[in-house]
Amino acid sequence: MPERAGRCLKCGACLSVKPTRRLSLSLGSLARCAAPGRKQQPPELRGWAAAGIMAAPPQPQPLQCSVKLLLVSEEQLRGGLQLASPSQGALQLAVQPGEEDADVTVTDADGVCVFKCLVNRDTEYCRVGKESVLITLGYNSALLQFKSHSEYSTFSNALKRCWNQKKEHSVFNQRTEEASAAQYFQFYGCLSQQQNMMQDFVRTATYHRAILQNHIDFKDKVVLDVGCGSGILSFFAVQAGARKVYAVEASSVAKYAEILVRSNNLSDKIMVLSGKIEEISLPENVDVVVSEPMGYMLFNERMLESYLHSKKWLKSNGMMFPTFSDIHLAPFSDEQLYMEHYSRANFWYQQCFYGVNLSSLRSAAVDEYFRQPIVDTFDIRILMARTVKYTVNFTEAEEEDLHRVEIPFVFQMMQSGLIHGLAFWFDVAFVGSLVTVWLSTAPTEPLTHWYQVRCLLQTPLFAKEGETLSGKVLFVANKRQSYDIQIVAVVDQTGFKSGNILDLKNPFFR
Repeated sequence: MPERAGRCLKCGACLSVKPTRRLSLSLGSLARCAAPGRKQQPPELRGWAAAGIMAAPPQPQPLQCSVKLLLVSEEQLRGGLQLASPSQGALQLAVQPGEEDADVTVTDADGVCVFKCLVNRDTEYCRVGKESVLITLGYNSALLQFKSHSEYSTFSNALKRCWNQKKEHSVFNQRTEEASAAQYFQFYGCLSQQQNMMQDFVRTATYHRAILQNHIDFKDKVVLDVGCGSGILSFFAVQAGARKVYAVEASSVAKYAEILVRSNNLSDKIMVLSGKIEEISLPENVDVVVSEPMGYMLFNERMLESYLHSKKWLKSNGMMFPTFSDIHLAPFSDEQLYMEHYSRANFWYQQCFYGVNLSSLRSAAVDEYFRQPIVDTFDIRILMARTVKYTVNFTEAEEEDLHRVEIPFVFQMMQSGLIHGLAFWFDVAFVGSLVTVWLSTAPTEPLTHWYQVRCLLQTPLFAKEGETLSGKVLFVANKRQSYDIQIVAVVDQTGFKSGNILDLKNPFFR
């Protein structure tokens, strides 16, 4: 998912020299550099701050000073260019800190903009001497020379304040514990994990088919790949004719994606951006967003919210691949699974474990084990009713919609027996202009690395054929990039009731 912040300038094609003898860095349209999606403080919060209920953060003041400027491309350096002194005429530098980045603008004596970019904590830059800074933007660099070391320090400190503010106010950081994020990105930074996903034939082949069979939606289009990992979806987009792909990746696997791009000679087509989609900046809006954001039970890892967040870069008539998802649930009967899960706590029933009585912890162990959703697959004959479906439309849903997801259900029992829990799986649809392609994790379809998930009831319920089982499943998001699951179920004809509370962050892989 990652671009180098401030990348508004990471595109080589952006660098141009105007025939008016002034150097200029254009981003296709400077209007696009205004950080679309930047959120302003809600009016109600401003009101609270004025009333003293909430301390209003001080508004960052714009920085202005005189500089000299030199723009250099990688091609010039390869040609053995001897760097000349920066432009002799004094230019005016203005830095306007924002919530997610800083807007850097350089104008000449006539007030004409000769350089403009957005920078954030991922932008590559270094100090040159005591009074200059070199900002690297893709394959181009900008050398800014200040009048004094003091003015350079003021500039550097202004950027640091902006970055610290951005880290604090990032949507991702607000919803995620730091320890959880570190573990998450370390996991996906491993090539072995990327291999595990890429070798899921159903997953990879379905994405390939969905993109290539809808090539008309990608030809000559700009594409955003959210959480690109190895970059495989970005390569598919180029195969379908995409003009430009921005591949955003927050884990360290971004460096491997960049290696693949270069070794496949696609540096002019695919730009790997290192960072979180909630924090990076793109040089332009996009026509299509592609991603593989689904976790166990669809919602685990909360990457769906990042996928929805990426819509701030999507044009009004843009497309989402995948487009929507259906999560399915159904009651099941599996005495063996229930007893197997229950017996896992028998270890704690020992009254003389090396002379220690463990039995006082058996009840706590049973509660802990039953809080674990079970990741495995099963024979559909254990299902006792037709499924209930809940749809998430990615083109319409907002991030906040996934903070609390409630799925009511009423099942008409198709057979008599004990209900031990609810089984879950999901499908996603890629709705293109030419064809709609489905990726299914159903137990009737070839197995994927998502498997299926089953949640046990603490106490099984008996129901007869023709009776109804009603209740709800409630997903409540937590800061561990997962959900707490609450299940309540009742057999309407008898009033027998059961339920459970589960921790999706801690599943049991059977």
